[in-house]
Amino acid sequence: MRSDAAPSDPVRFAEEKARAAQEAGRTLALLSRAEKDAALGALREELLRSQEAILAANAEDMEAGQRAGRGAELGSKLDRLLLNPARLAEMCRAIGEVAALEDPVGQVLERRTRPNGLDIRRVRCPFGVVGIIYEARPNVTVDAATLCLKSGNAVVLKGGSDALATSRALVAAMRRGVERTRVPPAAIQLLDSADRAVTGAFLRMRGLIDVIVPRGGAELIRFAQQQATVPVIETGASVVHAYVDAEVDAGQAVALIVNSKCRRVSICNALDTLLVHRAALEAVGEPLARALAAHDPPVEVRADGRALPVFARHLPAGRVRPVEPERDYDTEYLDYILAVKVVDSLDEALGHIRRHSLKHTEAIFTADGAAAARFLAEVDAACVMHNASTQFTDGNQFGLGAEIGISTQKLHVRGPFALEGLTTTKWLVAGSGQLRP
Repeated sequence: MRSDAAPSDPVRFAEEKARAAQEAGRTLALLSRAEKDAALGALREELLRSQEAILAANAEDMEAGQRAGRGAELGSKLDRLLLNPARLAEMCRAIGEVAALEDPVGQVLERRTRPNGLDIRRVRCPFGVVGIIYEARPNVTVDAATLCLKSGNAVVLKGGSDALATSRALVAAMRRGVERTRVPPAAIQLLDSADRAVTGAFLRMRGLIDVIVPRGGAELIRFAQQQATVPVIETGASVVHAYVDAEVDAGQAVALIVNSKCRRVSICNALDTLLVHRAALEAVGEPLARALAAHDPPVEVRADGRALPVFARHLPAGRVRPVEPERDYDTEYLDYILAVKVVDSLDEALGHIRRHSLKHTEAIFTADGAAAARFLAEVDAACVMHNASTQFTDGNQFGLGAEIGISTQKLHVRGPFALEGLTTTKWLVAGSGQLRP
């Protein structure tokens, strides 16, 4: 049975976990790559051994979510929460990919010898303690712990209350795994409480936690920004656009749109708004409408006046309606819903994106190299695509291993980030008795 009872002293509860992580982090920061990789291997093996207990805990969370949930967002929430043998195997496969990556700690970024003989190096080093606050996403529990361990950081995890049983089972397995290695189990901490006071205390642990990464929707990110006194790296929230240019391979564009929207709708790189040049509306819109109608489930289209007749001819009743611009163009759907707008030019598409983008992922589908070059240069976003699915915005797909998140800010890191984004730098200065005149 799950127990979500609030701790008697939420601040002390959070502080004790953060202090334990800080102490463990001092040991972790000094370990070699071989020692950290051995811990990752042991952690992976224990997760696989513990599959039955982990999936049983997840079933408990899924049942509770189905009882409590209602409304259109329930399906996407449960999809993010669900663990099954295939998803657990994929999480464990990603651990192996992270272990295979180069260790960023100790990398020399620059080196110079001054005229007075001082040898000066700038090297990568861990933050110390990384806090991760996220929604009901079991994969984040494992990805975050794995990447923090590899980059020499202790981690304090604050997952969503909807996944409390799953998070406990995952963290317990990971800590059992590293017990047999040089990594202190206390380097992986879970704030396993649904008490909001614990979350508030966690966000204000300046001096104990070095940086916080919120992983989830816009509401969670805003909450972390507003409440935290610990530095925050913003990730996640998006309104993803794709622009279909006048010169385009219609078949390729349709395939890209369907993949961008439908491959997995509950993730932040899923397409939300499609902008179609008026010259491509019939060539792309007709086959796209048929493809969206044939999808299971059919995609709901919210179209402007020019696009509406094209999609209404093919989509079933109730799956197409007029767009509500003030709401739909600023919505991250995380569902089988797509806003469609017809534009008269690349300039109009760029203007729409400037007004509505959250600077996550934007794409252009075109055979016109000049139009593509202009789009790539002018769009201000973490990731800008040309003739590629927006769902490639992913640390694993970029060759970074499992990602910690997709940063939409401009300082420190931007876009998918993993090991290097979890490090800072320090200057090492070696002298032989030099005195400054």
